[in-house]
Amino acid sequence: MLPAVVEVADPECPDDGVIVEVAATGVCRSDWHAWRGHDPVALPIIPGHEFAGTIAAVGAGVAGWQVGDRVTAPFVLGCGHCEFCVAGDAQVCPAQLQPGFTLPGSFAQRLAVPRAQANLVRLPDSVSFVAAASLGCRFATSFRAVVTHGGVQPGQWVAVHGCGGVGLSAVMIAKAFGARVVAIDRSAAALAGAGRIGADEMIDGTEISDVAAEVVHRTGGGAHLGVDAIGHPAVAAASVSSLRRRGRHIQVGLLLGDAAQTALPMDQVIAQELSILGSHGMPAVDYPAMLDLVASGALQPELLVTRRVGLDDAGAALAAMDDPAVGMTIVEPGRAD
Repeated sequence: MLPAVVEVADPECPDDGVIVEVAATGVCRSDWHAWRGHDPVALPIIPGHEFAGTIAAVGAGVAGWQVGDRVTAPFVLGCGHCEFCVAGDAQVCPAQLQPGFTLPGSFAQRLAVPRAQANLVRLPDSVSFVAAASLGCRFATSFRAVVTHGGVQPGQWVAVHGCGGVGLSAVMIAKAFGARVVAIDRSAAALAGAGRIGADEMIDGTEISDVAAEVVHRTGGGAHLGVDAIGHPAVAAASVSSLRRRGRHIQVGLLLGDAAQTALPMDQVIAQELSILGSHGMPAVDYPAMLDLVASGALQPELLVTRRVGLDDAGAALAAMDDPAVGMTIVEPGRAD
């Protein structure tokens, strides 16, 4: 059954939260995984976790925010007081809440956002709602993967395996930080998209039998940083195998179900002192640095948005991710097509 738009009651404003009038929300493959049953999410649920909009109501326990403020928030809402949240790592909070997964999501006109004090992010006036919504999961996760975990440096090689929304975000971010990028995909359109935003080398997986060896060849010894932006056992293994010594592999694409037990070439990991890291979103405290780069024009996430639809078309856009197109789709609840 296709996802459907239905009338539901307006959300109630939490004492510790706000109601956001949703201006834009992204259609993410994580939503698709939940709908398809790959992720253990109780259905039915309102999907959507990449959102931006204006505050329509403020809870009694919230200070520093008012109606009309332009906001976004990470898809992981940390509790704000555990050891991880206090350390600035709310993205791994054990008591986390997630719109679209554990809470009603942002494929809606209005969204309740609890824990506002710890998780709301103020949007600069120069950052559009569409740009902010495109940051919410894919772009922010890629930013943390490439910049925080990967520690990318000018001149280094970054291998991006998979050029959907996450992968193209990683390409753009790596180039903004002065890295050289080799993009890998099986879609000519996806590779063309990577080329348009600056990828230095493109590898078509349908034409190359040993992708890892080709990456090592093209980069003169292997990538300093590899990103699996798809979430597939063979892709993760190829990313690790394509690294140069002391390289870092970042797993961004979800590995769920049987794929969660993916085997990697651990002999190479040990002998070459490789690092394997996961990237699961980005905490609210880290958003300002990324938003400053967006506001300055150094990062242009709107270039990755290839389709904008109204709320009535959100279900069809989610279902279309069975065969995902290049770039990002943004739902604008107020849009009339």
